[in-house]
Amino acid sequence: MTGSVATAPPRLVLASASPRRLDLLRQIGIEPAAVDPAAVDETPLKGEPPRAYAARCAAEKARAVAGRHPGAVVLACDTVVACGRRILPKAEDDRTARDCLALLSGRRHRVLGGLQILGPDGRSHARLVETVVTFKRLSAAEIDRYLAAGEWHGKAGGYAIQGRAAAFVKSVGGSHPNVVGLPLFEAAGILAALGIVGR
Repeated sequence: MTGSVATAPPRLVLASASPRRLDLLRQIGIEPAAVDPAAVDETPLKGEPPRAYAARCAAEKARAVAGRHPGAVVLACDTVVACGRRILPKAEDDRTARDCLALLSGRRHRVLGGLQILGPDGRSHARLVETVVTFKRLSAAEIDRYLAAGEWHGKAGGYAIQGRAAAFVKSVGGSHPNVVGLPLFEAAGILAALGIVGR
């Protein structure tokens, strides 16, 4: 009687430079074989709604990287902070971060996670995950202290929920990992269907 030969799982490539996304995958025991960030233009199209923007950016990132890794599973994600139909930028300077925090103060906003996973055959597996976050009203002194700490740099909406900004959050409705940078429940389900599970 011949025993069955175990098939090796496909290689996983994380199409992101975000250390937070890598940490989240490691949290569930998944270690990508490679990290290969995608360089795509993330400028929103004129009149583009936040949900469509998140999904498009994730898809473009996955496609940009997939060509460099034939036969691999490619995971890309784009995290978008939105107030109504307004897409908040990734804060690259103090003024932008201050404007974002002032807008979010005392309000609910949405964090949209556009998840795109391409299988070894190139087939697309896409999800769009929405989390509702409510901030307390922020004083000028609280905003000043947060800006001085510097963790806002490069963050969508000018804050990182896994850092000092956790003290601003009154409630989170939906996936908390999605706000950090990757909807883990959805990602883990798709990856498991493709033969990639945590160890």
